[in-house]
Amino acid sequence: MKNTSLSHPELPPLQIPQSYNVAADLLSRQLQAGRGDEIAVHAGDRTWTYRQIAELVDRAGNALLALGLAPEQRVLIVLPDSPELVAAYLGTMKAGGVAVPCNSFLGPAEYAYFLRESRAPIVVTTAELWPKVAPGLVDRPAARILIVGAADEVPGDSRLLSWSRATAAAAAELQAADTHRDEPAFWLWTSGSTGEPKAAVHLHQDWPWCCHLYAQGVLGLTAGDRTFSASKLFHAYGLGNGLLFPFWVGAATVLYPARPTPQALFETIHRTRPTVFFGIPTLYAAMLGSPDGAKADGIYDLSSLRFCVSAGEPLAGELFRQWRARYGTEILDGIGSTEVLHIYISRRLGMGKPGSTGTPVPGYDVRIVDEDGRPLGPGEVGDLVVRGPSTAIAYWNRREQTKAKMRGEWFASGDKYTQDEDGYFWYAGRTDDMFKVGGEWVSPIELEYVLVEHEAVLECAVVPYRDGGVLKPKAVVVLQWGRTGDEVLAEELRAFVRERTAHYKCPRRIEFVTELPKTAAGKIQRFKLRDAAQG
Repeated sequence: MKNTSLSHPELPPLQIPQSYNVAADLLSRQLQAGRGDEIAVHAGDRTWTYRQIAELVDRAGNALLALGLAPEQRVLIVLPDSPELVAAYLGTMKAGGVAVPCNSFLGPAEYAYFLRESRAPIVVTTAELWPKVAPGLVDRPAARILIVGAADEVPGDSRLLSWSRATAAAAAELQAADTHRDEPAFWLWTSGSTGEPKAAVHLHQDWPWCCHLYAQGVLGLTAGDRTFSASKLFHAYGLGNGLLFPFWVGAATVLYPARPTPQALFETIHRTRPTVFFGIPTLYAAMLGSPDGAKADGIYDLSSLRFCVSAGEPLAGELFRQWRARYGTEILDGIGSTEVLHIYISRRLGMGKPGSTGTPVPGYDVRIVDEDGRPLGPGEVGDLVVRGPSTAIAYWNRREQTKAKMRGEWFASGDKYTQDEDGYFWYAGRTDDMFKVGGEWVSPIELEYVLVEHEAVLECAVVPYRDGGVLKPKAVVVLQWGRTGDEVLAEELRAFVRERTAHYKCPRRIEFVTELPKTAAGKIQRFKLRDAAQG
């Protein structure tokens, strides 16, 4: 299904001038449209208008320049989701720097790695997170650190400055740096299922394409929407959902800084009344399976939602059906990546096939190819490759990995897919998750889809284990709230699978656990389960 248009057919073409600064454009378009006094951000019990956010961004940019920020220098941002993170991210880019947001739930070793990779001369973090960031700056006497928090929380280190003092002292207006649309604007770290994370280098022009082609063209977001993303702003998916998309169309965003538990998500939706909720399959499953989810109709009001969105992992058809039956809203599944920046295959509202990822977002070309790069036909499992205008230009300091994954205009996603006769794409698994049993390929996701259809299963992951030198499937299962796992249930699950798929695919072992290992973005870390199963 090839689509060469760089505009959605129902939207005017997007024109990005050569001299372009994405942060300046994002805010000026709303101020010029007369939305300065409209709410842009909900955070806790406070709200910020577009005018207030624009001033905070300008003060942040001027504060960074006062600290010596030079064009193209990186600013490492280690903050929870907050107006300060919004200001630091946009202010860095508006001032001509390169914003590098980082996961705020990590430890000293990870932050030391991010600092080495980025060589950032300026860091923005909080008083609470500073002890974790500090070890990576032991040998950096020239570094400058802006601490978000009360002035009396700033430790006694001459390198540390108060964010509130620095921004209050800075000018309230900032002349945007004269950046080029093809100039680096920000880095995003890949989740890194194995090995150290890689920094995908993105340009000033990348976000506008995602906003135009997906947020407007597929989701139809408008100024009347209010978005809430469970995925955080340090992640490409969350950064689009929770900042760029609403700011592009003049909508409001709901920011929640803590880890997204089912109860917290229900309470936030009930209290803030978003119109679009962005989550991931494991969270939707957890919400449905929690005691709060079971009672949600009587306690929490989710009626403000006109639809939900899912990415990060494939959304099982059964999960889609359960959510729609309970809450009356559809979940639009999609696949994207840090490298392509956001979703490039998506289901559409009221259309598509539950369990499929959908069809390509207009403006992105998607193909399924064999190992030699030859296109495959309907029903054939192959490697998914994509090209589109928002793709990163490289991995920082990773020339060989850049050449392996970014093949000219095409990006090799690392995902296995099939396409049916109607043009819908169906996920088969990550390339490194597939394994052979008796000479036949087994897709873990296919078995996981079957298992979650059983009424006792909340979520699961299928991995190979070795038995006498031969690989066999093993299912690691989290049960619905109130259910208990034993050998009787394990045999019931095996029989359930055998009735619905080939006999050789049936899990020989079933292990019941209370939770699955996941990344900070919520993706299941199958490699940890694989290592444990084969260790």
